[in-house]
Amino acid sequence: MTTNNTRYSSLVIGLHWFIFLLMIAIYATMEFRGIFERGSDPRELMKTIHFMLGASLLFLVVIRIAARIFSTTPEILPALKPHLKILSKLMHLALYSLMIAMPISGWLILNAHGKAVPFFGLELPILITENKALGEQLHELHEIGAKLGYALIGLHTAAALFHHYIMKNNVLLRMSFLKIKS
Repeated sequence: MTTNNTRYSSLVIGLHWFIFLLMIAIYATMEFRGIFERGSDPRELMKTIHFMLGASLLFLVVIRIAARIFSTTPEILPALKPHLKILSKLMHLALYSLMIAMPISGWLILNAHGKAVPFFGLELPILITENKALGEQLHELHEIGAKLGYALIGLHTAAALFHHYIMKNNVLLRMSFLKIKS
């Protein structure tokens, strides 16, 4: 899990981009479920896939955090000003919090509605007893989190492009498998 001082390790880069694709799929399943009639098999399939992908995200983000802890972070060149370093750390904290809180809240929502979380032929353990009122409150928070997620992902992407094209530093290059000219 070492870097060459200009890029993150291949594991960290791979997890970053795989999790990004996974999050697209998670959002897509919820957006596309609306094209199907309530209670229909295709709609239920979209929801089940959403649940399984969300649980996968939780598992992968734990691995990603461990990979980040045990690998070195390549230096940003030219160096960021202190206020941008703080903003960067806050953005990453918000994204990691989202990637942990959303799957856990989804898990709790299903449990509160008396359901187990399906996970590729298995069921995840029940964390809380049935409580439909709590399930509805958690569902509202989960939807707020999903909307916040769109904003955080958009800001993160915009910031990476801003660093690459405007600030002309190596922020984007550090997370790339490709050799991109700045």
